[in-house]
Amino acid sequence: MKIVVCIKQVPDTVEVKIDPKTGTLIRDGVPSIINHDDKTGIEAALQLKEQLGGTVTVVSMGPPQADVALREALAMGCDEAYLVSAREFGGSDTYATSGIIAAALKKIGYDLIITGRQAIDGDTAQVGPQIAEKLHLPQVSYVEEVVEAAADHVVVKRQFEDGYHIIKIKTPCLLTAIAELATPRYMSVRGIVEAYEKEIKVLGFEDLKDGLELDMIGLKGSPTNVYQSFTKEVKGAGTILEGLSADEAVKAIMDKLEAKFII
Repeated sequence: MKIVVCIKQVPDTVEVKIDPKTGTLIRDGVPSIINHDDKTGIEAALQLKEQLGGTVTVVSMGPPQADVALREALAMGCDEAYLVSAREFGGSDTYATSGIIAAALKKIGYDLIITGRQAIDGDTAQVGPQIAEKLHLPQVSYVEEVVEAAADHVVVKRQFEDGYHIIKIKTPCLLTAIAELATPRYMSVRGIVEAYEKEIKVLGFEDLKDGLELDMIGLKGSPTNVYQSFTKEVKGAGTILEGLSADEAVKAIMDKLEAKFII
């Protein structure tokens, strides 16, 4: 079975700050990590490989420095890695991004595609399902367990608000992973060394242009864009009124509300 895992390199959100003037993320000096749900997907793929045989390929769309995330995936045990990167892809929203990744997956080939449920920097949960739609594949989202797996199908446990579904789905198909699906393994020293000996194949616009047009990608091909990012304004501490009767306390509160033009 050829399993392909789509991953994204994201800022470590514990460290992320927003520029109060521009409303944009401050990325300079911020460490990057593999998106948590995507890393879970890598582990699930590696476990399926151990069970069924085959290969695990990891794919990421991003700038050249995203190769760090790909090498981490290789160190975990993935067999090959592809970086989808080109200046033409810059500014793509989830719709355009899914089209680019779908074009790359057509070129790479697959039996099973695994993506994370959502990325911690965008939280849209859109790219995985959109890839499946563009490839005309059956899909199951919010997968918390692979109950059974074979070359021609998988049986998965899908989480939803009030319980779960058990779903049998034929391959090729796409699954989106949540944290409960698997606990990512640690990289071994040998794995790290071997990861830096492996080639990361790069797919640019010229490699994928048979399935893409310029008006389908980047800002031009993106029907949505982020207008502003901001953090919630910190409110002042509350005021405690002590030593007043009930009537006096009510009057003091009303006076403060009137002073702030709330009433």
